Amino acid sequence: MCGIVGLLIKNPALRDSLGALTVPMLIGMAERGPDSAGLAVFTQPIAESDRKYSLYSGTTVVDWGQLIQALHQQLGGTAQIHTQGNHGILTANLSPAVVKPWIHEHYPAVHILSTGRTIDLYKDEGQPAAVAERYGFSQLKGTHVVAHTRMATESAVTPAHAHPFTAGEDFCLVHNGSLSNPHSIRRMLEPRGIHFDTDNDTEAACRYLEWRMQEGDDLKSALQKGFEELDGFFTFLMGTQDTLALVRDAFACKPAIVAETDDYVAIASEFRSLAHLPDIDHATLYEPAPEEMYVWTVS
Repeated sequence: MCGIVGLLIKNPALRDSLGALTVPMLIGMAERGPDSAGLAVFTQPIAESDRKYSLYSGTTVVDWGQLIQALHQQLGGTAQIHTQGNHGILTANLSPAVVKPWIHEHYPAVHILSTGRTIDLYKDEGQPAAVAERYGFSQLKGTHVVAHTRMATESAVTPAHAHPFTAGEDFCLVHNGSLSNPHSIRRMLEPRGIHFDTDNDTEAACRYLEWRMQEGDDLKSALQKGFEELDGFFTFLMGTQDTLALVRDAFACKPAIVAETDDYVAIASEFRSLAHLPDIDHATLYEPAPEEMYVWTVS
């Protein structure tokens, strides 16, 4: 049992309040996921030549300023970093093909949680309220957010196993449920050069969908193939640079509810996480149907 949370702001005037609106949603799902929590926030795209890298150092103390200096000296280009405890958002005009191996070689204790032009990602062990406070979630601004509270059922409780999971650029996935065939998905993908960081079943789904999109599918086509390949019970909530997408398996036994107004689209595992939202009394509320794709786009 886990909790999923999503919020897409239609009204630009509310985008500075994205974090403040999201934190009560996340805390509302604490009983569904007390082990760990995470959040991916999507902002306006940075320059096409630049990339953002969400970094996590765990219990290792990292001199982030020294990291930036060493990166600049060895790789050139320009780079800056915004830090929040053991997380850092690195922005550089250097490609992932250059930055990722450099960090793995020179800072092996630093994990790259996400890459892209719009996504910033934070996740850690602990109660959702504590994680939100630790990383200042209430101050976050942007267009949409995907968040999760985890109750571990099939793999370890570590920051790496926490959600959201990412693959490729500007793509993340959170999951409530369990897959019965993650190992067969992994055996299919690894010979194609796709690397896995954990044994978590959600990572298998995330990397499968990203692989389908790398093969040329759009998100809807990838999800349609996912209905055929991914076996188990699931509610998936995904974020891309400009969309939120929600799907449930054919049995739809993992809960989800959607609230839509002229100002936002909000998604949660239970209504209590939506009750504080502005004008919720006049929102259109509904339960997503099984094997239906719900996709909302930032305008």
